[in-house]
Amino acid sequence: MQTLHVDLGERSYPIYIGAGLLGDAALIQPHIRGKQVMVVSNETVAPLYLEAVVAALDGLRVESVILPDGEQYKNLQVLNTIYDALLSQRFDRKCTLVALGGGVVGDMTGFAAATYQRGVDFIQIPTTLLSQVDSSVGGKTGVNHPLGKNMIGAFHQPRCVVADTDSLNTLDDRQLSAGLAEVIKYGLIDDPEFFLWLEENVAALLRREPEALAHAIARSCADKARVVAADEREAGRRALLNLGHTFGHAIETGMGYGAWLHGEAVAVGMVLAAELSAHLGWLEPALVTRIRRLIAAAGLPVQAPDSIGSERFLELMAVDKKVLDGVMRLVLVQGLGRAVISDAASRVQIRDVLDRHLRGA
Repeated sequence: MQTLHVDLGERSYPIYIGAGLLGDAALIQPHIRGKQVMVVSNETVAPLYLEAVVAALDGLRVESVILPDGEQYKNLQVLNTIYDALLSQRFDRKCTLVALGGGVVGDMTGFAAATYQRGVDFIQIPTTLLSQVDSSVGGKTGVNHPLGKNMIGAFHQPRCVVADTDSLNTLDDRQLSAGLAEVIKYGLIDDPEFFLWLEENVAALLRREPEALAHAIARSCADKARVVAADEREAGRRALLNLGHTFGHAIETGMGYGAWLHGEAVAVGMVLAAELSAHLGWLEPALVTRIRRLIAAAGLPVQAPDSIGSERFLELMAVDKKVLDGVMRLVLVQGLGRAVISDAASRVQIRDVLDRHLRGA
């Protein structure tokens, strides 16, 4: 087991990474301060892992709530299912919520914990690669709105993150690839050595070789923990973690939540960010080709759906948390491991890149 730390003063917490961890009572129970625990999972994950987690919580009062599985259910209506369970079971403000599942479960459970009785504890037990390397770390919680992804939420840090690599054995290939998009993102932002390692080892990751997966998860979490510790509430540098996300969220919203996996949309978003960076003269075409090649090698799409259209793309991108005073700020790339937050790209330049991309040029 590897243990990393997110250094946030009194809100600091550990990230445990290893095999066979989600049933480890000695690991989980010290982070629970009360006697009531609500485990939130979904219809896919609960049959696989809920029993082991409940057994690890022996001696506590444990209840569970099972959500439908899918990004299309990450909304306020389904969120009420968690509140209903907490209130009907008379859970008090010393309770702990446990998120057992992927990014949707983690985001919704965290938001429920942030808002139930004005804030209660929660623990992240992520079971997908994407959630282990990204969404479970950093305290971003929330739900989607029909007009924009993740536009309703709160910052609320977990008590700990337990990333059991064994849970990846039951992950389908598409979900595994989706997680690799966020892994590749860290190399592009500020870890060029990791990008080079990924170019050499992406096949090993797709084969689910344990050592390669453990290294990728630990390196990704360490990269994210460092950024979060420096900028917890995204006042500056943390926004770099959104590389590819403004384009990607437009795809998710435009196609309908659930049609594209989050990692698939972010993968195309990173390609578009690279193409726009090259259009601005910041990035060599050869590096754009390398980025596309690695993303494709990870089993991810590199082409946006042409059914959205460039004008609709721009409309959807305008509903983004990085838009300030009507000015669109994007995370772009000035070199390998050199991401920047910039408003340098005009609407015309973004449209030109979208038009060319959507034509397959």
